[in-house]
Amino acid sequence: MTSASYYNQQQPPPQSYQMQPPQGGYYNNQPQYQPPHNNGYDQAPYQPPPGPPPVEPKANGYGAPTFDQAFAIQKPKWNDLWAGILFLLTCAGFVAVSGISIQGYAATRGVNSGGLGNQRNTFSLTTHTIWLFAWVLCTAIVLSWAYVWLARMFTKQFIWITGILNILFGLATAIYMLYNKYYSGGIVFLIFVGFLIFAFITWIPRIPFSALMLQTSIDVAKKYGHVYMVSSIGGFLATVFAAWYSVTLVAVYVKYEPSANNPACRQGAGGCGQGKVIGLIVFITFAAYWISEWFKNTIHTTISGVYGSWYFNSRNYPKNVTRGALRRALTYSFGSISLGSLVVAIINCLRQLCSIGRRSAAAEGDILQTIIWCFLGCLVGILDWAVQFLNRYAFSHIALYGKAYIPAAKDTWTMIKDRGIDALVNECLIGPVLSMGATFVAYACALLAYVYMVWTHPAYNSTGAYTPVVVAFSFLIGLQICNVFTTPLSSGIDTIFVAAAWDPEVMIRDHPELYHRMVEVYPHVQQAIHA
Repeated sequence: MTSASYYNQQQPPPQSYQMQPPQGGYYNNQPQYQPPHNNGYDQAPYQPPPGPPPVEPKANGYGAPTFDQAFAIQKPKWNDLWAGILFLLTCAGFVAVSGISIQGYAATRGVNSGGLGNQRNTFSLTTHTIWLFAWVLCTAIVLSWAYVWLARMFTKQFIWITGILNILFGLATAIYMLYNKYYSGGIVFLIFVGFLIFAFITWIPRIPFSALMLQTSIDVAKKYGHVYMVSSIGGFLATVFAAWYSVTLVAVYVKYEPSANNPACRQGAGGCGQGKVIGLIVFITFAAYWISEWFKNTIHTTISGVYGSWYFNSRNYPKNVTRGALRRALTYSFGSISLGSLVVAIINCLRQLCSIGRRSAAAEGDILQTIIWCFLGCLVGILDWAVQFLNRYAFSHIALYGKAYIPAAKDTWTMIKDRGIDALVNECLIGPVLSMGATFVAYACALLAYVYMVWTHPAYNSTGAYTPVVVAFSFLIGLQICNVFTTPLSSGIDTIFVAAAWDPEVMIRDHPELYHRMVEVYPHVQQAIHA
């Protein structure tokens, strides 16, 4: 039995939606589902997408379908192709800038090497910065892997551990900065810790429901698909790309930083100039955000195929789900994933700008500018949260039904509101908790970079001008790597919520234990999914 049989083909009457029990299903005698009238909207409420087609019988009975058969696209096409082409062009541009910059760096490597006390390069980042980024990468990998392991081994305590570690780490960082008379930075971290404490206290009543959903996601991951293999491969690729980006970042500074003592200005293509440095740094950072977001969203879309197959076809789980979902993500949905990732990349670039501005103002001791940059960063963060929230569920829709990005986002939002699933989404803390965990890893990498710059005191940073830059990019590297590692944990929960909105009766019938446990820890579930 697949979810195609959960709908009949009759058209519902105007201005009301009525889900019919499946013909020949398991529960024909149960009362029909009647959601509330239209929630005040003038237009007709969300109509669920057509379910997977019925499984073709084989000679020895019903055989398991493939993913492409279970979630067939009626008229497959390459959606949002222009965004996919633009993404590939951006990747090609990154490769070109990286190649030219690294060539200039390699040609003058002798100037950029040497011990900390015998450095000839006093005008830009050097080989020692590359070694720093290597340590940052190692820190990000170890902490991200440990964080995922912590979620698997200590699921019920995971949310508590995340909150407490963030509070303690933020407090320790604030004390360290205040002890070193870095007052503006210390005050910012104290405000941040105060916000964390307040947020965590308000989260406590919602922890049981969140722990249940995380446990369900992990249990499914252990039995179906190749969730953790996808996570490991994605984390490895993200780390390799972060290493490439780190070397390119240093090479751009070495190649184009204007100075009479910079021999790289006379090597390869182009000359030096502050405008070139700023423009190229902005471009490669934007490209890095877009590429890393594409990595993360491709993983999310692939994992959504696994959890969607489990939800709708738990009695006859399809074959080759991971492979089929990945193939769809890299073909028909490639442009849609690129478009959704582009929106987030633009917002992240703005957030990175706010982060650099805040750190520069803090380094100069300008508390007013620091507060202004913090305020702007908060506004950008809210925008980022809203887009990320919508993307998570839109990509789950895209994974199973292959729609273009904008129609999928509109349909998903309307569906979530009409079905009342937004109440479940707001009750679940896993998204904020994983973001908090990624932020913890990012701050650990940023603190490592800050300590390195203070203790080693490289010649190019004699005035401290490069400290905010190095710290900000270390934060970026740690954040993106951890986000890739933890994506499968949140993907499962997101897909379960979206699937429950598409067809809540499937949860009641095929996953009764999960449904009753959800009701126990959060009784509003019965109203939220209109069961």
